[in-house]
Order: sequence, then C-alpha cells, then structure tokens
Amino acid sequence: MERVSGLLSWTLSRFLWLSGLSERGAARQPRIMEEKALEVYDLIRTIRDPEKPNTLEELEVVTESCVEVQEINEDDYLVIIRFTPTVPHCSLATLIGLCLRVKLQQCLPFKHKLEIYISEGTHSTEEDINKQINDKERVAAAMENPSLREIVEQCVLEPD
Repeated sequence: MERVSGLLSWTLSRFLWLSGLSERGAARQPRIMEEKALEVYDLIRTIRDPEKPNTLEELEVVTESCVEVQEINEDDYLVIIRFTPTVPHCSLATLIGLCLRVKLQQCLPFKHKLEIYISEGTHSTEEDINKQINDKERVAAAMENPSLREIVEQCVLEPD
C-alpha cells in the first residue's frame, strides 16, 4: 500500500510539474519569458538610427529592460517594447517605432502580438506617437510609401 501511495504521489507531482501548476513549473515560466525577451532584444538592438550611424542599442534607445514578453496562451505571446528617444522632441520617434515593428514582424520566430510604446515621460508627443505606431492601418499606409519603406529597410538591415 505504501508503495502505491508513493507512486501516486510521484505521478501527481510529475503531472503538476509538467502542467506548470507546481512551484517548479511556475518557476520555469519566468525563465522562458526572459529567454523570449532576450531573443526580441537581440533582434531590435541592431536597428540603425535613421539619422545617425549608431544602433538603437548604442544610443540607449532600447535596452534589455525595455522588452517584456507575456504568455497569452500556449503558442502566442504578447511582446511589449518601451523605447526611449534620444531627446524629448525627437522628430524621428515614429519612424523608430515603425522600424521596431517591421523588424519584429519580419524576424520574430514565434507567434506574437506586438505593442510598442515610447517610455512614459520621455517625449513631448508620446501619446500621439503611441497611437500611430500601434495602429495597423497607419503602419500599412506608411509602408506603402516607397521612400519611407526604403528608410525603414535600411535601418532594419542586419549588419555584416
């Protein structure tokens, strides 16, 4: 009887661990989200600034801490990026947000929903820009402009 009880206990604990309901399974979840956030950061850190020869990482427009990944369900994730323009009146903040969106749409290897924001209090028109870069129709219209598309493609081009 003791042997059956031990086997049942082991089976139940294994089931809870595999389903993510035990502490060990729950502890595994944040690690997976951290790994996905680093994967996102590795993609966006090399994006070039539209005006300067530097990357967004070099200018500290994006940092590891600006990327958050949350699980929506088993195969879908919510990716939230909060970037910081170099100056509060940066005229290219919308373009930088567009570059972030395009790069991740092209390269992110897992299913995702994407939200991109300017870090709170870091830009004079952050609310308006946040609306623009998270509006699918505006993004699609912007990418139909050949000169704007060329700028975005140059910014997101992987370095050699």
